[in-house]
Formats: sequence, structure tokens, C-alpha cells
Amino acid sequence: MIPIAAYRDKTVAVFGLGRTGLSAARALVAGGARVLVWDDEPNRRLDAVNLGAEAVAPSTEGWRGIAALVLSPGVPLTHPTPHMVVGLADRLGAEILGDVELFARTRPAAAVAAVTGTNGKSTTTSLLGHILSSAGRPAEVGANLGRPVLDFDVLGAAGAYVLELSSYQIDLTKGLRPLVVALLNISPDHLDRHGGMDGYIAAKRRLLEMACSDATLVIGSDDVWSARLCQDMQAAGRKVVEVSVTRQVVDGIFARDGRLYRAKPEMATKPVADLNGIETLRGAHNWQNAAVAFAVAEALGLTAGQIVSALDHYPGLPHRMEVVARQGDIVFVNDSKATNAEAAAHALAAYRRIYWIAGGIAKQGGIASLTPHFPNVDKAFLIGETAADFARSLGTELAHEISGDLATAVRAAHGAALAAAGGIVLLSPACASFDQFASFEDRGDQFRALAREITGQGDSNGNGNGNGDGAGDDTYGRRMAGGAP
Repeated sequence: MIPIAAYRDKTVAVFGLGRTGLSAARALVAGGARVLVWDDEPNRRLDAVNLGAEAVAPSTEGWRGIAALVLSPGVPLTHPTPHMVVGLADRLGAEILGDVELFARTRPAAAVAAVTGTNGKSTTTSLLGHILSSAGRPAEVGANLGRPVLDFDVLGAAGAYVLELSSYQIDLTKGLRPLVVALLNISPDHLDRHGGMDGYIAAKRRLLEMACSDATLVIGSDDVWSARLCQDMQAAGRKVVEVSVTRQVVDGIFARDGRLYRAKPEMATKPVADLNGIETLRGAHNWQNAAVAFAVAEALGLTAGQIVSALDHYPGLPHRMEVVARQGDIVFVNDSKATNAEAAAHALAAYRRIYWIAGGIAKQGGIASLTPHFPNVDKAFLIGETAADFARSLGTELAHEISGDLATAVRAAHGAALAAAGGIVLLSPACASFDQFASFEDRGDQFRALAREITGQGDSNGNGNGNGDGAGDDTYGRRMAGGAP
């Protein structure tokens, strides 16, 4: 834990007692602050009281004298309309901030690397933590992913903090000074919380501009919005490493056919890593994740050799193209995190002979955008609330059946793969999970358990890794790419 001493003997309110709120309350209490907390959930309030906080409902009288309001990232700050506690804090003259800003005010001795973007943040952050740990560098990894920042251990100057930051967290942060910032990509997301696309892009820009003046900015430039930010930062004289998986760049890292290349104006372009054969880094979206992690790790002082060695053994994250079981030439892949069509497209593009399990609560746009990937799919097995709608959408373009529930779909997909003597049984729902599951994690855990039951590989404990059981016979040898890019 990182104690927050900046508010010693002052009163601070914490609103929203999820992971980050409880973490902030604990750190503020440890630093000597009087902490007032509130959440609509009584059990969460009790958890905070047990940490030494006081449960006080938001009101002018109850919160009078607060120096600051620590707001949960999930609570609207500006759009669609500010939450009532935001107006209350303004009237009381209290600053509004998040747990990442509290972390920033501890002035950490260790280097800080911040990772943001619409897609791929978690994989890139996890991969970067893996690279640092493999190289023997003390590292703490979290924020939006996994552990809240204030639950981190205090690291010395030799260490590194790797923070995955959402746009919501950036909105509540102003004093973070990362040594490295990575922006993977931008696509329309959370627009209601930012008042439109311009507000969403502005949040990403703020993180780039917040970085130290001599910071390294690693920017993926394969979408129009990120490309514009990349150009703006270069024009402002910032140190930029451009990353692309669609074209060769002049100064940065690019990917082609699963290989990473470094480009510099003053030297010949050369290959630096080969990702082919690494199941947890399969597909162009993971090439981008790996290229960004490579560039950030170099900016933090690691050698190319240290990075390449770690890439080969990256275990991956659960529910993101996670190989969970094998049976001969049949592979079960858990991509439950694919809660919209854009995310599902990555898996559908990465495999062939797919027996696709899809459905749940549909997102805007449905699955029409996935049509170009249908040649990779032998048959679809539809589940959940949107099964009938998806069946109508697929029509005669793709063989399909309505399975209804996950267990029926997995068994049917497995049977079809058996009859075809192999294939990929893929859960990539392109939908939210809440019609039949507690979360996408619950959906993925159930898929993993079913796959391992069918293949006789035992029950899952919910802690899958990217290689999955049965992957040990594969050889993931690291090969440097050869030839001209």
C-alpha cells in the first residue's frame, strides 16, 4: 500500500467504494486523513468503515470542510450530466480527483509508464509487466487493470510502475508525469461520458501532454484520430515513437506478417522480433500490443534481447483469445472479453475453420461488420438474448443454429469440429454477457470449465493462462525475422 500523507489532519470524502474507492480510503486513513465515505451499497460502506473511515451521506452539512473529493471513475464527472456529488464538492470548494492523482502526488521515485487506448490496453499493460519482471526489474502493474494504484508496493528508483488508464481515470488526473506514455489506438467509445468524440480524444491528448517534457510518447497511428495526435506531438517537438501494423513507418516500430521491425531515418530498417508461433500474441491487434510494449520497454531502459526473450513466454490474459483446452486438432479458445463486433473481429481474423459461439446482449451495430470474416467460420452456434436476431442477420450467408445456452453451444460446436476432424471452437460473443452470466469473466470461466470437461482435462479454477492446458507440446522458439521488410 502507498499511504497518502498529503491530506494528514484534513477531511477527504471518497464517493464510490469499488476497488479504487476502498483502496483510496485505506491509503488516506493510513496517511492520517479523516475520511468520509459513501456508496449506495451498505456492505461496501461497512468495508470502508472497517478500514477506519466514517460513513457520511453526501450533504452540505455532512461534508462541510472537506478538502477534496476522491471520485470513482465510474461516476459521471461532466457528461451526460455531472453527478450531484460533483456539484456538492464545487459548492464546498473542494477539489475533485481520482486515485491516480493521489498516487501522482506521492512523487514516486520509480519510473511511471502509462498505457491508454480504446482497445488492447490490458494486454499491452500485462505484457509490459511480464517483460519487466522477466528482466528482473521491480515492477507494479495495475490501475484500470487488476490492482488499484494505491495498493502497489512502494518502489525505489530502480523500479517501474505500469498503469493502464481509462479515459475516465485520465479525466480525474492532472499531475501525473509519466516517463513513458503509450497510446495504442482510438475508436468511438464512451462518447456519452465525454460529450462526443472530441471530448473522448481530448482525454487521450491530455495524458500525452501531461507527460514529462522529455518523456517518450509511443503512439499507434493506424486510425485517423491517433495519427493526428501523433503528428501534433511530433510537430510540438515531443519525443515520439510511432507504431503501425498497417504500413512501414519512418521512425518507430512496425509489424509485418507477425514480425516487428525498427525503423530509423539514419539507419537501415531491421527486424527485432518474430511473433509467429506465440499463441498469446496472435493476430494483427496483438502485433500492435507487442510493438507498443517493445517500444515502452526500450524507453524504460531494457535491451532488445531482454524484451524478445520475454515475449516468447508471455502467458496472456484470461478471456482474450485464451487457449483453454485441446483435443487432437481441436482447439478451444476463450475470447469472452469480445463484447462487441469490433473486438470479435480480431479472433475471427486470426483463425480458420472456426466453430463460432456468439450471442448475448447485442451492442449497437450488431454483427453486420463481421461479414468479411465469415469465410473463416464453418458454422455459428448462437446463444442468449440476441440469438434469434443474429440468426436473421446471418441468413444464408453463414451456416448456423440456435443453441440457446452456452453448454449446448459448446457441445454442439465440439461435435461439429469432431466430425470435421479438427477446428477452432471459439467463444467470441460480440455481445455483453448479462443476460445469462454475472460478467464476461463468468461467461469465459464457464466456457473454460466446459471445454476441459469435454476434453477430459479437469475442472478449471478460473485462473487460465494464455497457453492453456495441452499447449506444452508446442515449441515457441524465438526466431529473428530475416530479409527486407
